[in-house]
Amino acid sequence: MALSREQMAQRVARELQDGFYVNLGIGIPTLVANYIPDGMEVMLQSENGLLGMGAFPRKGEADADMINAGKQTVTARTGASIFSSAESFAMIRGGHIDLTVLGAFEVDVHGNIASWMIPGKLVKGMGGAMDLVAGAENIIVTMTHASKDGESKLLSRCSLPLTGAGCIKRVLTDLAYLEIEDGAFILKERAPGVSVEEIVSKTAGKLIVPDHVPEMQFA
Repeated sequence: MALSREQMAQRVARELQDGFYVNLGIGIPTLVANYIPDGMEVMLQSENGLLGMGAFPRKGEADADMINAGKQTVTARTGASIFSSAESFAMIRGGHIDLTVLGAFEVDVHGNIASWMIPGKLVKGMGGAMDLVAGAENIIVTMTHASKDGESKLLSRCSLPLTGAGCIKRVLTDLAYLEIEDGAFILKERAPGVSVEEIVSKTAGKLIVPDHVPEMQFA
């Protein structure tokens, strides 16, 4: 069974480490804020100028002026700071983010990512993703493994305009957790109840399958 958005966020949250500064992209990545392990100190950064995001506000507690880069209302934890987007991007470009979590349309075996444009569709621009993939050493991409039509999004070569080249090493889809190394996807974990055969059939790029691929575990 494919992972839900919440399960994907939970799995990504396991990659967090105490003291990390983390940027969460729009979509599934924003949900990671709700699953930071108890007792772990992590500072979440939003590229519109907020360091120290908390969980999403409860009903009736939202402040319309407190938003993330996706224009969702958020909370600020104790010790948070608010600053200009210029200072926020100086933090990103200066390599001060320990982990970036991004969504994507496509990723390929060379570590390329396409996440901002589908030709023929109206787009506002690349946004901060270009800076994030260029300024971060540690990136996790979250995405569906295949399109609604069943077409793989894990490719030999991205077909859409690139956001960044050779910058992605880890991908979490709704079916699997994979790493990218030496021009191939390496299958590390699979979603509960999802077979290796299904993952192979929905991966267009070169895929290396170890002898044992454990299922992800959720409480």
